[in-house]
Amino acid sequence: MMMASLQPLLLLALAAANTLAAPPSRQSTPRAYGSNTPPSITPETRQNEANYTAPYFPLLGFEQYAGNPILRPNPNNSWESAYLYNPSAIVLDDKVFLLYRAQDQEKKSSIGLAWSDDGYSFTRYNKPVVEATEWYEEIGGCEDPRVVRVNGTFYLTYTAYNNVTARLCLATSTDLVHWTKYGPILPDFTEIVYNWRQPVVYYGPTPAGWTKSGAIIDERQPDGYYYMQFGDTYLYTANSTDLIHWSVSGGAAGVPFAPPLNVWEQGLMESGPPPIKTRDGKWLKVYNAMATGLGGYTATQYSTGQMLIDPANAPLGPPLARIETPILQPTTQTEIKGQVDNVVFSEGLVQFRGKWLLYFGAGDAFLSVAQAPVQP
Repeated sequence: MMMASLQPLLLLALAAANTLAAPPSRQSTPRAYGSNTPPSITPETRQNEANYTAPYFPLLGFEQYAGNPILRPNPNNSWESAYLYNPSAIVLDDKVFLLYRAQDQEKKSSIGLAWSDDGYSFTRYNKPVVEATEWYEEIGGCEDPRVVRVNGTFYLTYTAYNNVTARLCLATSTDLVHWTKYGPILPDFTEIVYNWRQPVVYYGPTPAGWTKSGAIIDERQPDGYYYMQFGDTYLYTANSTDLIHWSVSGGAAGVPFAPPLNVWEQGLMESGPPPIKTRDGKWLKVYNAMATGLGGYTATQYSTGQMLIDPANAPLGPPLARIETPILQPTTQTEIKGQVDNVVFSEGLVQFRGKWLLYFGAGDAFLSVAQAPVQP
């Protein structure tokens, strides 16, 4: 371990543990089907598998699935005919459910629903479950879902984009199909965005309300609050007592929860899936970050890392630890060349049938998965 007095601990992950080699070739390319009838989900529907085992930090050993990408754009549905990527994931009644971002030919985003009995071959609902209906969603639509479930209700954060301002929004549901929107949840937040190509130059404050990538911790903390990390330069923290109304922790300008530290995260950082509680009561947070060309990482490359956080004792940060090298970075053709080149962007992490499945967007164009064993 490397220690610094004012920085979180860095865990140096072994290269072998982070190898992204493909699993055995016996894994076939998954198939995708369409359906007009989604599975029935109620507040009583069971979440997670009966033998679910919480992870330790760090959770390493992720390997690309040989059949990637597992979901592609569907030319038969106009709303998902151009690009399909950035999924959130949850396990319900022994199925993996994905809420994913899809784009039409005009690049307007909607959120779709898919489900699977094995985690690889998915049936998708033929209609979007969240689509642009409000003025702040016009043109760009509804992007990048992240879902948690608390007391039978699903809480979905997503980014509404009107081609001017990205706004972090919230919706709730009890069945993953019918959603109630609550609009932008941090309308007054602003931050200073620096030009990483010229670090002494800043672009200025973001438009009021510019917020993205909200990952909610699905357990109320001892101080009575729920917490969420958000942001797309640094990571910041927001808090809520009811999961509906949110305030930026540390005031309207926020206090950075986790500024960039590793060489591959100097451009920006965004939350990945909602954090997962570890066996020792801390929380494992997967996040995505963009490189600036330092340390041999390609400039503007997006990779996925992990940090250990403690919302019970340090809700405003900093993280207790973070791994030094990514668990996932662009290696395949669909990740290196896409709508946006050199991108893996992870938003879904579940344990299913003895494996951890990490669902991610490849090149902002396709949906893929990596897998790791459950720790003994």
